[in-house]
Amino acid sequence: MTPLQSEIRRLYLPLSARPEPAADGGAPAGSPPASPFFDADGRVRCMVMELARPPSWRLLGAVWQGVQAELELPAPAIAVSGTDGLQLWFSLTEPVAVAEAHAFLEGLRRRFLPEVTRSRLRLLPTADAAHPGRHAAPVPALQADGDNWSAFVASDLAPVFADTPWLDIPPSEDGQATLLRALAPTKRAAFDAGLQLLAAPPLPMPAPMPPPPAALPTPAPHALQQPAAGAPAAQDPRQFLLQVMNDATVPLPLRIDAAKALLPWPQREGGTPPPAG
Repeated sequence: MTPLQSEIRRLYLPLSARPEPAADGGAPAGSPPASPFFDADGRVRCMVMELARPPSWRLLGAVWQGVQAELELPAPAIAVSGTDGLQLWFSLTEPVAVAEAHAFLEGLRRRFLPEVTRSRLRLLPTADAAHPGRHAAPVPALQADGDNWSAFVASDLAPVFADTPWLDIPPSEDGQATLLRALAPTKRAAFDAGLQLLAAPPLPMPAPMPPPPAALPTPAPHALQQPAAGAPAAQDPRQFLLQVMNDATVPLPLRIDAAKALLPWPQREGGTPPPAG
């Protein structure tokens, strides 16, 4: 087994061996579809979301980032389909029923790609009666036209393949194995928590904030300069000191201080202090 085959088995293939084909070459009665990603009970450890016609890493990258940032799940692998789409490959430590796998992918679609038309998305494995048990084609692989390859790609190279989601040469097996070796499958408890979060209705939008109260009117400048009714009029400082000095009810030390303050301003005729200098 090559390193690439080991990584694909670790991440995506069933934990138990599939039943052997019947003697006539057909599948055993009641067995799941022939895709290598189904186990003997029709369960899967591999889920694939593909965006095509046209592919867009700007949109699919939001899912790749949201799975890690919002759901706190391991990063899925990124792949080019070899034909017309970009893909996210999700890995699980334990197999789940097809209905659960599809519900998880549908929840991702509703949460991160609500504006994308359904015709551009492939959620695999399928859970509809028209295509029971349909799953993604293995990656990497040469396509039917014999010219292009599907392959796993690094996240920083994904935008490069937005217009041409394929390789025109066989990908390096060692390089593919290295990309997958860095990935971790999602544990069952984390998958269940993510599925529950995706199934929850979206939080209601917060109520709009009430408008701020109107600002109080600014008083006119002249209103600020006028004393309030009944307030004493402003008093000349010299006149005030004279009143303090002559008021017998004021303590003597204060009267003396008032007299000292008046000394530089000897009263002259007209009641004005002497000119400076």
